[in-house]
Amino acid sequence: MLAARIHEWGSTPVIDEIPDPGPAPGESIIQLEAAAVGHLDLTIAGGHFPVSPALPYVGGVEGCGIVVESGSFAVGSRVLIRGAGMGIERDGCWAELASVPDSALSAAPSGMSPELASSYFVPATTAHVALHEVGRILKGETVIVLGAAGAVGSIACQLAIYAGAEVIGIVSRADSKGAVHTGVECLSLDDPDTTVRLAAQRRAALMIDTIGGDQLAEHLWWVASGGRIALVGYTHGATASMDLPSWLMSDVAILPVNTISRSAAANQCDPEVRGMLEDGRLTLHLETFALASIGDAAAQLRSGSIRGRAVVTMPSCSPKR
Repeated sequence: MLAARIHEWGSTPVIDEIPDPGPAPGESIIQLEAAAVGHLDLTIAGGHFPVSPALPYVGGVEGCGIVVESGSFAVGSRVLIRGAGMGIERDGCWAELASVPDSALSAAPSGMSPELASSYFVPATTAHVALHEVGRILKGETVIVLGAAGAVGSIACQLAIYAGAEVIGIVSRADSKGAVHTGVECLSLDDPDTTVRLAAQRRAALMIDTIGGDQLAEHLWWVASGGRIALVGYTHGATASMDLPSWLMSDVAILPVNTISRSAAANQCDPEVRGMLEDGRLTLHLETFALASIGDAAAQLRSGSIRGRAVVTMPSCSPKR
């Protein structure tokens, strides 16, 4: 079978021909249809995650496919793959076939394509947890979403609107404004007036920050005194320095959105966000790549040029790209 493997930390995935996986006790053989390519996958492939698989390994922490062989799931049924160390401690979903612990499998939503089913959970539940569990959003508040064109950011904008908030979406470049959800006031970081305007107003009670980086200290001053920042990601940099007296003067709380420790909250809100995606109240933009082009998907994700989520489809159903 074909699989995309990481051979060296920090390297591009390589398409290899490897043996089909064999069945193991408590596991099912899944024929993959689609698999997400996300920032967690890149962090693991970079060798910077606290847990890592042995090299070379098949990446991909999330996928969707058809049951080929199983003692627990009906052959021919469509399932989601997530958890049990897939793509983190063992081979993951970037392959035509995978042997998957039954604990990592669940029935796929009937109203979703394999591409959406493979990729919705992390951004949708993370956005919900950031807004409600961590950020404690209230109706009528003003919310800033940094990274509003990304997967988590776009869902956060939509959920904040449903929660009755006024939403300001921030994108990196002006040419990304068209990707932001309707009903969101959109500003771009490449416009120098953005920082001046937001710092002068300080009208946001909550900020969902999906980009992190060294500008975090500056972005504090976009939030009203007594407000809070729910820090989700670090696509603009994994480190930040801060003048502590300035931070204390800002009177803004910085709250981590730890998706591992808050997995129970993510699972709890899953039916709600899943239903909203199925009936069209929420939308998640997907950019689809053939498995052979997974290197392009990873490169575009690193550069920040992916709108929404990147997804690879397996050779039997891959688009020409």
